[in-house]
Amino acid sequence: MKPATGKLGVLCVGLGAVTTTFITGTLMYRKGLGIPGGSITQMAKIRVGRGEKKAYKKIGEIVPLADVNDMVFGAWDIFTDSAYESAINAEVLKTKDIDPVRDELKAIVPMKAAFDPDYVSRLHGENVKSGTRWELVEALREDIRRFVKENGCERAVVIWAASTEKYIPYDEQVHKHLADLEAAMKADDREHVSPSMCYAYAAIAEGVPFVMGAPNLCLDIPAMWEFAEKQQVPIAGKDFKTGQTLMKTVLAPMLRTRCLGLAGWFSTNILGNRDGEVLDAPENFKTKEVSKLSVINTILRKEDQPDLYSDIYHKVRINYYPPRGDAKEGWDNLDIFGWMGQDYGMQIKVDFLCRDSILAAPLMLDLVICADLAARAGRSGIQTWLSFYLKSPMHDYEKGIEPVHDLFQQYVIFKNAIREMGGVEPDEELD
Repeated sequence: MKPATGKLGVLCVGLGAVTTTFITGTLMYRKGLGIPGGSITQMAKIRVGRGEKKAYKKIGEIVPLADVNDMVFGAWDIFTDSAYESAINAEVLKTKDIDPVRDELKAIVPMKAAFDPDYVSRLHGENVKSGTRWELVEALREDIRRFVKENGCERAVVIWAASTEKYIPYDEQVHKHLADLEAAMKADDREHVSPSMCYAYAAIAEGVPFVMGAPNLCLDIPAMWEFAEKQQVPIAGKDFKTGQTLMKTVLAPMLRTRCLGLAGWFSTNILGNRDGEVLDAPENFKTKEVSKLSVINTILRKEDQPDLYSDIYHKVRINYYPPRGDAKEGWDNLDIFGWMGQDYGMQIKVDFLCRDSILAAPLMLDLVICADLAARAGRSGIQTWLSFYLKSPMHDYEKGIEPVHDLFQQYVIFKNAIREMGGVEPDEELD
């Protein structure tokens, strides 16, 4: 394990509500003006050892984590607003919680973004790079090198917190092998190579861990896994698990554990921030829908309990509602049954009034810190132990591996990885 010495560059794709909430909160935290609520790396304790030797330690006492005081923030965005202007415009945080770090936020001015309006039709910005897909990759690589050099960083992590791109299907002719993906980039194949793939490729090429915080087809293709292993770079994704899906990964295991059946699960959201506006476009919603729909069937498996889960009707909706802003509301209706079957059905109704960026910000902090930890520990490729934070956990489906969605099982995997990297026996098992 390499020590966490020197500065860590944190390069965020997108400087909108989520990113500015993350950066502002982290800057406030290191000034002692806020708490990192929701951050496992900063607040949780994990048991190490058993019996008389057991002890509960913070993660930073088990493995050497990057210090938030050593983080240097940068970003790409299609708009020219500084992090301060963006934080004010996002209206997530109160001015009193932004002004104490105003100068630091004003100094964060976004680099030009690799952007294609065909992938996000609802957004139009002027701070955009031009060029073919391969030229965008080269420009992004130069951005990373320059940022690291100018800020004296020893290491860096790139994390995607930009809008959800439109849905594109996996194409074996382009996405299976690294050579084919590179050829498509050089041929400027805009149909199969998304802007997010350019960021991921550029980061991996520079030996920098990459985290995908949206449901875009990007990292979750064999070509990227091949590249990450070749470059010995850790990657993680995809889609930050914040509100409604977080609840699903808690409630579905409860149903399974109690052997209660599920006839249907209807989920709908109202959201008024930029993410909501983007997802109002059907082609972008499709990407998010696939991510959200993937959770239930891997927890409530019809092949294991056909009497309970053989015919689940699962519906997901997202509605753009500007008055709500970043204060997202998720409604869930579960039609469940148990003793004597569906003739005696019951319902569970959940109304989660959450703050999208407030829930996502600690995930960004943890994922950056954990991706850096994985790199220093010599781990490369898909970091399945980070599934705890993600809606659609990346997994090598070519090897028949299925993702784990159960939040509690994901936490066991996470804790065992920390124990292992800390030289402690990974002593919990999945059922």
